[in-house]
Amino acid sequence: MKIYNFTQELANQINNYQSIDAFYTKIMKTVEPANIGFIYIEPGGVVGMHEAPVPQLFIVIQGEGWICGEDREKVSIKTGDGVFWQTGEAHESGSSTGLTALVIQSEHINLA
Repeated sequence: MKIYNFTQELANQINNYQSIDAFYTKIMKTVEPANIGFIYIEPGGVVGMHEAPVPQLFIVIQGEGWICGEDREKVSIKTGDGVFWQTGEAHESGSSTGLTALVIQSEHINLA
């Protein structure tokens, strides 16, 4: 498991198009088809331990929670944090207050 940060502080300012106070962070580029969706974990909710069927990128866009691997050691995550799991990597996620995450799955994920 690898943890990334996607907060505005690390974004690049957009200077084109007469833009004002706008920023962009590239997440990844896909070569093959990708599944992209949201996961919503309600307060007290858990996505149980499972293996990633393909490489997965899990980016928290709202709220906070935790993730863990097979060692069951919980790591706190919050808005702007991203977690990357390789194929076959077992993991679990949950939240005591609720969170929404963007989930990207593809055979080949090339992070920026």
